[in-house]
Amino acid sequence: MKGFILLILGIIVALLVIGGVAAVHVMHEMGIEDVNADTVKTIMDKVLNIHSSESSGSSSGSGSSSDSGNVIDVVKEEVKQNFQNGEGSYKEVTYKDGGFRQYDTETGELIGSSYDSDQDKLPSME
Repeated sequence: MKGFILLILGIIVALLVIGGVAAVHVMHEMGIEDVNADTVKTIMDKVLNIHSSESSGSSSGSGSSSDSGNVIDVVKEEVKQNFQNGEGSYKEVTYKDGGFRQYDTETGELIGSSYDSDQDKLPSME
């Protein structure tokens, strides 16, 4: 009986190791090199948003990022230094269709976009 329990524990440990190696391989293939808490949180948020949009059945037509910025179309999110302002940072979200949106990291306000539909939402340059 003791040997059987040790065998089961050994199998569980082996599965955990194999799962970890597979996860590292998949992350490397996706281009995720620096794994930190922010990266993991971003991935978890994307998965949860995709799951909730699929389970609620609320698809936004074609699923285009210009419709409502669906997480499904997000290719990359990264925080960049705001050199134009001289201080602070902004989050740039790049979508599958090649477009992007830029958000102020402190306020969450949209500060830049390549989409025509967003131009009236941008802050005035005056």
